[in-house]
Amino acid sequence: MSQKILINNAIRSPDLRVIDDKGKNLGVIRKEEALRIAKDAGLDLIEISRTGDMSVAKIADYGKYQYELSKKLKEVKAKSAPTETKNIQLSVGISENDISIKTHQAAEWLKDGDRVKFELQVKGRGKYMEENFLKERLNRVLAIIPCDYKIAEPLKKLPRGGFSIIIENK
Repeated sequence: MSQKILINNAIRSPDLRVIDDKGKNLGVIRKEEALRIAKDAGLDLIEISRTGDMSVAKIADYGKYQYELSKKLKEVKAKSAPTETKNIQLSVGISENDISIKTHQAAEWLKDGDRVKFELQVKGRGKYMEENFLKERLNRVLAIIPCDYKIAEPLKKLPRGGFSIIIENK
């Protein structure tokens, strides 16, 4: 959670490093002098950084400052969208056409920034197949994917097959 923004007389530091509304550094001046400059300009004195005994303050319109701050926070939040893990289920005897369709779908998901989990399912006596056979089957599918990727989690054997997770290689 962010700290409360102090403005005008609520600022506690007696000396401030002040930046004016044009972005020019006015240097270190007393709080009373900074308040007078801000009042003469018809603006507010906003504390933007608190470090020890010296604070940094900016002369600006408080409403506009809050609006720009909220815009920046929304932009950061939009860029940090969580990645989703998409599932693709395969069987040992899957046909080449089905592999082609599923790998193209996986490529689309990878381009969207999602992770793709390939689940290789085996039934009946197939459960007792060697792990090398399952790796070979999975590698055959992964080799067909038409985009650049890297393996986030290598093949893990489960009672009913195995799975591997891939992500886009950036």
